[in-house]
Amino acid sequence: MRGIPGFYLTERHNRAPPQTEIPSLPAEVTMPIDETFQSDLRAAIAARRGQAVERLTRLVRARTTLGNELAGQEIMAGIFDEMGLEVETFDVDPDVIGKLPGFSPPVQPDYTNRPNVVARHTPKGGTKGRSLIFNGHIDVVPPGEASLWTTPAFEPSIRDGRIYGRGAGDMKSGLVAYCLAFEALRDLGYAPAAPVMFQSVIEEECTGNGALSCVARGYRADAAIIPEPFQQTIMTSQLGVMWVTIRVMGKPAHVLEAAAGTSAITAAYMLFEGLRELEAEWNKPESIHPEFRGHAHPVSFNLGRINGGDWGSTVPCSATMLVRVGFYPGTSLKSVKSTIEANIAATKAKHPQLANVGIKICYSGFQAEGCTIDPDAPFMTLLADTHRQVMKEEPVRLASTATTDARFFALYGDTPATCYGPIGGSYHGIDEWVSIDSMLNVGEVLALFAAQWCGLAKA
Repeated sequence: MRGIPGFYLTERHNRAPPQTEIPSLPAEVTMPIDETFQSDLRAAIAARRGQAVERLTRLVRARTTLGNELAGQEIMAGIFDEMGLEVETFDVDPDVIGKLPGFSPPVQPDYTNRPNVVARHTPKGGTKGRSLIFNGHIDVVPPGEASLWTTPAFEPSIRDGRIYGRGAGDMKSGLVAYCLAFEALRDLGYAPAAPVMFQSVIEEECTGNGALSCVARGYRADAAIIPEPFQQTIMTSQLGVMWVTIRVMGKPAHVLEAAAGTSAITAAYMLFEGLRELEAEWNKPESIHPEFRGHAHPVSFNLGRINGGDWGSTVPCSATMLVRVGFYPGTSLKSVKSTIEANIAATKAKHPQLANVGIKICYSGFQAEGCTIDPDAPFMTLLADTHRQVMKEEPVRLASTATTDARFFALYGDTPATCYGPIGGSYHGIDEWVSIDSMLNVGEVLALFAAQWCGLAKA
């Protein structure tokens, strides 16, 4: 079992009974996946290497940070059109999804010119196989301090078999890989014998409302795969994630009489230190969820942003901090909120200097439940088999300490889902990268999976 920084790789699982077996495919859409087929498929993948690199570099140049996703979605719509798929674009509508399970209050409430793009393959002659959703997100996090990047974040650079740039790994390479899978099969004269949907969604990095909108529009399938860059592991569980905004009101004063004031910034840090005690409690061995017991510190609270004060010589009157809270599958959002609010109240009561501090707590951004995936479900065992076929090694299971859009399909969309994507690094950091070879390998695994899951018909 190989280790990956930031992840806990699981081997044993305690879950509900396995998913009911899905009926076998009709004989007319099955074919032997023999050495000749695999060799031809690998050659088809290799022949599209240049195209895959060009597509990924073009996508990286599109600065698809929050609110700016349109340019990337236009590129994806164009690629889907080149693939001969039926393409649909639609906006996220909070009035439609706002009351649904899984909705997160948006960080950027204006959804104008920020569409989802969904493309569909419909088999000629009717559906004979199992349907499939490939999902991925177009949005990326901000690049951070520009001076720290070896090359500019949105000017992709190819070095030593890697593509560098914001979003290269997380997760535009996954979008390219699932397109590559479909096109390689078509190059061999085949197409899936069941509907296949390709989704490029927004806001995976802050709410997941893009994927939730796809579920709300009725998109369902017999399985879904998201090519998140999880080092070609197969995800079997993920933590829940909640964003909590805490606004603190102190008392301003001139620094000449600082004791007469109350620093809101200092108070904010004290409150966060109280939350860190809760984080430590949830990471005690007896508190850890079975999926994460091999991980020394599965739950992380992160003070991701803080701002406050208005003058260097004034005791700051107000401060606002955004805290990311992780929690275990099976824990309700209501329970997490209650526990956080009780912790903040207890911290305030414990420290006399916080007695007159005003505190307001609100929730925008992630309100994401954790979930687990049955590793013995048919689509999971087939994905493991196709990994073995391509990589000639045993697949590794992943319990992710982050959240992904897989939760929407698994919890609310009646579609078993997992993540399997390329090898990369420095996600959300400096000099983010992805392996070109791994992106192609993922394309090959996904193509083989689709061939056996959906069945194949002559294109």
